[in-house]
Amino acid sequence: MASPFNIISNSPAPPVFAPNAHPRPDWLRVKFFGGERYQDLKRIMRTLDLHTVCESARCPNMGECWEHGTATFMILGDICTRACGFCAVPSGKPVGPPDEDEPFRVAEAVAKMGLRYAVVTSVNRDDQADGGAHIFARTIEEIRRRVPGCKVEVLIPDFRGDWDALDVVLAVRPDILNHNTETVPRLYRQVRKGAVYERSLELLRRSKAAHPEVPTKTGLMLGLGEEKDEVLATLQDLAAQGTDILTLGQYLQPTREHLPIVRYVHPKEFAEYKVLGEAMGFKHVEAGPLVRSSYHAFDQAESAVR
Repeated sequence: MASPFNIISNSPAPPVFAPNAHPRPDWLRVKFFGGERYQDLKRIMRTLDLHTVCESARCPNMGECWEHGTATFMILGDICTRACGFCAVPSGKPVGPPDEDEPFRVAEAVAKMGLRYAVVTSVNRDDQADGGAHIFARTIEEIRRRVPGCKVEVLIPDFRGDWDALDVVLAVRPDILNHNTETVPRLYRQVRKGAVYERSLELLRRSKAAHPEVPTKTGLMLGLGEEKDEVLATLQDLAAQGTDILTLGQYLQPTREHLPIVRYVHPKEFAEYKVLGEAMGFKHVEAGPLVRSSYHAFDQAESAVR
């Protein structure tokens, strides 16, 4: 499917991978929801010129979540400065600086949708000195001003290890601070270009040390070629940073230009990881083939603060 966005890119063309050769198992069949609530939310997003990671990342749960009136807002534009091997968000050179009015529009959408829990993520903006941290902070503040009582979870990039930028976000006390690790260290070079495994661990560690009252969260995709012992070692690393919430889901190849699926992970294996993760000390583990970082985010947050 062609991107609906106008992309200006100086990056070389991405490699074309072979399409996934494995038939999709029955447990990955997703029912499409397209009712009135779904259409209302779509109109709100388009009217306010907002983006959702649900659409840009082609999330398989989009229909279900939108029908129930929940969505993950994607701020800082719709063009990412990195080109990760798993991600369907368009990459390239963003046109112009971040939109300083965007926090107001996100807050307006939250109000129109009547949300009590909002999730905010972003593209990577390595072209900006602070990686867009001030837009994250202002978005949190505007949502709380416009919709008092609404909780806000943020899913942030690594800000290239700029810990002052991280402090800008933490200073306004998000209700959940999420940063996805995505995969095991061995696969970082091909899966998560521009990122550093140890840097993501440090971000989670610093967040918990600076504001222990703010629950931290991270997630991994499975099915990219990782081995079970690598997954368990990574979970141990994440638990050692004091991370509260863990999400584990199946990687799905969004287009043939993205990394192929090495294997489909059976729901029983996800269930096993959930038990093992909880034994390691995570307060909540959400694990299953269709689990994504923001799927059932409200329920995850409730479990983490009990």
